[in-house]
Amino acid sequence: MRAFLLALGLLSAAPAPDLVDAGQRVPGLVVELRYAKDDNFFQKAFYPPGARCLLLRPVAERLARAATTLAKQGFRLKAWDCYRPHAVQYEMWERLPKRGYVANPRTGSHHNRGAAVDVTLLRADGTEVEMPTPFDTFGRAARQDAPVRPEVAERRAALRSAMEAAGFHINRMEWWHYEAPEARGAPLLDVPL
Repeated sequence: MRAFLLALGLLSAAPAPDLVDAGQRVPGLVVELRYAKDDNFFQKAFYPPGARCLLLRPVAERLARAATTLAKQGFRLKAWDCYRPHAVQYEMWERLPKRGYVANPRTGSHHNRGAAVDVTLLRADGTEVEMPTPFDTFGRAARQDAPVRPEVAERRAALRSAMEAAGFHINRMEWWHYEAPEARGAPLLDVPL
C-alpha cells in the first residue's frame, strides 16, 4: 500500500517529520485513543493496543500550552485521537465513504499529518465532565455553536479558548477537533503508532 501511495504522490518519500509522544510531553494529558478499541463510531479497532498519541513536535508544544492554561482552571485534557496513519484513513473510508464523517484519503486528514487532535476536558482529578456530546457524535449537537446547558457551554468555551490561545483552529462541526497551522504543507504520513 505504501509503495502504491508513494507512486501516486500521496505520501512523501522524505524522512518522517518529528512526531513525538504527546502523552509524555503534555502535562496531565490522559490518552484514550478511541480507535485503539472497538468502542467507537465504527465499532472497530484501527490502532494497535498501546497506541500512542503522536503529534508533530510544534503541535505537541501547542497542546502543552493549552493544557497549562486549562490546569489553572481546574481541568486536564484527554486525547481521543491524534496522529492517524494514512493507511488507517483508507480503512475508515472503505467502511464509511462519506465526507463530513471521514476525510477522503486522497486528500487526507490533518490527523494524517500529525497536526490535528481530538480532545475533551476532565477535572483535575481525572474525572469526567459533561461536554456537549460524546466523541464522534455527528450532527447539529456536535457543532461549536450548538445550544447546550450553561455549564456545558462554559466548559466548551474554556476548551476552545485555551486551544485557540495556543494557536489551534476550530472545526465548527466538531467541538472536540482542533487543527494546528503546521498542517499546511505537511505531508501525509503512514508511520506506525
